[in-house]
Amino acid sequence: MERRHLMQGLGGLTLAALSASVLAAEEHAHHHHAAASAGGKPTRSLIAAASDCTVKGDACLAHCLQLLGDGDKEMAACAQSVNQMLPVCTALQKLASQDSKYLKAYAALAAQVCEDCEKECRKHEKKHDECKACAESCAACLKECKAYAA
Repeated sequence: MERRHLMQGLGGLTLAALSASVLAAEEHAHHHHAAASAGGKPTRSLIAAASDCTVKGDACLAHCLQLLGDGDKEMAACAQSVNQMLPVCTALQKLASQDSKYLKAYAALAAQVCEDCEKECRKHEKKHDECKACAESCAACLKECKAYAA
C-alpha cells in the first residue's frame, strides 16, 4: 500500500513539473511574440491603437454620413479623411498582428494618414463627440506609429 501511494505521489509530482515547464515555455513564447517584433519593437500597443482608431473612425464616419445626408456639407472633408484612415488602420493592425517585415515602413505612412484625420476631426470636436473621439484615437495611433517607425 505504501508503494502504491509513493508511485501515485511521484506520478503527481512528475505531472506537476511537466505542466509547470510547459506553462513557463508558453508564457515565454507568448511574452516574446506579443512584446516584440522582428526589429525588437513592441507591437501590442500599436495593435491596440490601430484597433481603437478603426472603431472610433467607424462611428465618426457614420455620424458624418448622417449629417451629410441631412445636407450638412461641412462634414464632407471629415468623412473623406476618416474614410481614408479606416483601411490604413485596418491594415496597420493586421501587419502589426502578423509582425510583418513591412510594418516599420507602413507605420510611417499610417502616421501621416492619422495626422491628417486628426487635424480634420479636430475642426468639429467641439460640436460632435464622434469627431472628438476619432481625433483622440488618431492622435494616440499617430504617437504609436511614430514610436514604432523611429
